[in-house]
Amino acid sequence: MQQVLIRNIEKQDNPIIAKMIRTTLEEFNANHPGTVYFDASTDALYELFQTDKSNYQVALLNGELVGGGGIFPTAGLPPDTCELVKMYLHQNARGTGIGKILIEKAIASAKAMGFKKIYLETMPELKLALNIYAKFGFTYLTAPMGNSGHGGCTLWMMKNIE
Repeated sequence: MQQVLIRNIEKQDNPIIAKMIRTTLEEFNANHPGTVYFDASTDALYELFQTDKSNYQVALLNGELVGGGGIFPTAGLPPDTCELVKMYLHQNARGTGIGKILIEKAIASAKAMGFKKIYLETMPELKLALNIYAKFGFTYLTAPMGNSGHGGCTLWMMKNIE
């Protein structure tokens, strides 16, 4: 039986999650300029998520870190809106339900922090993720919001969580 543990990110997770994010983007040919692939913050997620009104959870499958995702109060977003960020799964974890758990935890964190909407930025190459976001009720927007600095992301979605 497989054991899944979801917990807050810890400092020692930084190199593992950064490598997983970049490897996943390479796998889907989505390692474009203007994405998290090139963000310095991708190497220091533990530190980034010490920001007020943010939360990042990692998933461990049988003790191995296989995914992560969180919410962040991205600059330029309305005060009632956070961003779903750095949501990635290792290929061994896809199809296990771990992604669903991570999104549910992110939504619960956002609600607990008083947010009413969750925004996300993504790319057409990440088709599986697009389908999952749609199942969760995220709908497409016609333009980006906020100042994420991710001009390489060409799809934007929003979910009302009130």
